[in-house]
Amino acid sequence: MSNRIPTPPGTRVIVLNAGEFHFGGGNTRLSTLLGSCVSMTLWHPRKRIGGMCHYMLTTRVRPPGAPLDGRYASEAFELFMEQIAESGTRLREYQVKLFGGAHMFSNSASGMTDVGKSNVDYGLELLAKHNIATMSRHVGGAGRRKIHFDIWSGDVWLSFPEGEGADSSTLASLIRKKNP
Repeated sequence: MSNRIPTPPGTRVIVLNAGEFHFGGGNTRLSTLLGSCVSMTLWHPRKRIGGMCHYMLTTRVRPPGAPLDGRYASEAFELFMEQIAESGTRLREYQVKLFGGAHMFSNSASGMTDVGKSNVDYGLELLAKHNIATMSRHVGGAGRRKIHFDIWSGDVWLSFPEGEGADSSTLASLIRKKNP
């Protein structure tokens, strides 16, 4: 049995590094490696367009006139909003998934902020502020994740080798938790 992800001929693979952002369509697969960083994917099922960000931190004080910086969740979300507006769609039409935010540093008694948890919490707050629920998420825990997002289908493939303790939820399970 192969661990390889099926890849249609002619697929364009784009690897996002920390702070990068991509939005588009067609036979495009977006891939990234996450630790404490977080990736959010947005996919429009009717138009088959979408994107992914890979943010490192929650927010910053943006200097006047400075371009949006995908290293920060607040600005990566603004990049999404710009692309959504350009495509003539609305945020509520997208399926949203959230990944990453692992606790990557073993010395939690040192008083250091858990960057991964802060990143996840901020991403969820941003979505809640816009009344958007995640379709699925795999966040927190300890260990690295590799994700691949196929824009043509909306599928996200996840690898979490040697990882542990993650919150893995789907929209259906989240609804069941709220309404037992």
